[in-house]
Amino acid sequence: MLEDKIGFIGAGVMGEALMRGVLVSKLASPKNILAYDPDSNKLSRLAKELKIALAKSNREVVNLVRAVILAVKPDIIPLVLKEIGSLLKPSQLIISIAAGVTLKEIEGRLKAEVPVIRVMPNTPCQVQEGMSAICLGRGCGEKERRLAESIFASVGKVIVVEEKLINAITGLSGSGPAYVFLMIEALSDAGVMVGLPRKIAQTLSAQTVFGSAKMVLTSGKHPAQLKDNVASPGGTTIAGIHALEKEGFRAGLINAVLAAVKRAKELEEQS
Repeated sequence: MLEDKIGFIGAGVMGEALMRGVLVSKLASPKNILAYDPDSNKLSRLAKELKIALAKSNREVVNLVRAVILAVKPDIIPLVLKEIGSLLKPSQLIISIAAGVTLKEIEGRLKAEVPVIRVMPNTPCQVQEGMSAICLGRGCGEKERRLAESIFASVGKVIVVEEKLINAITGLSGSGPAYVFLMIEALSDAGVMVGLPRKIAQTLSAQTVFGSAKMVLTSGKHPAQLKDNVASPGGTTIAGIHALEKEGFRAGLINAVLAAVKRAKELEEQS
């Protein structure tokens, strides 16, 4: 269990998911989690449910913790850093999950040479099945890397990458859950069309996607091999695959990722 205090500036969906993750995994005790958000009702609910400590301001968070997690929207980052930038010390750590905000931009707004880490998580972190990519900034050593990895491992899987890959990751795993939700919805609609009750169709679709993903992660086999194992000669599956290929299923997914990556680069340039 971590002895260092972790501070959250922002207690939205992802901030709350991370708090719950570190608590469920017993990485930190409630007394070692400090949070601030302008929404006092949200903070009160989290304090009641999670028993965490609450701060009265962003500045108080910085003054009391070892690691500060910036869990606010990208356009709020400059305002927050203007407020806390002069308070942070080299012995502390900043972790940002703001999409499109570069390490250089964050580092440039800090008075001291504080270690900075940029992370791209995704929404399945809310159920401890997320995928997070970590980019190490200036002054980050083994201790900082391990701390960040442990926090995000509490809500799923973690990889460490160079920042130049982050936009590609944003388009794939950052936006990817939306593509999968769309596929589950479409499969459910198809089930309803062939006579299944909606609830049953949705359960069948979601569990099929979940189980298939688990097979890819645990079997070590290429997805194409797993696909071939399902598609028997002249059977139902190969007929369905043929229909998907005619509709450009794979090309559509590839184009979705490419479009998302392009947009991620545009947003980064605008920030």
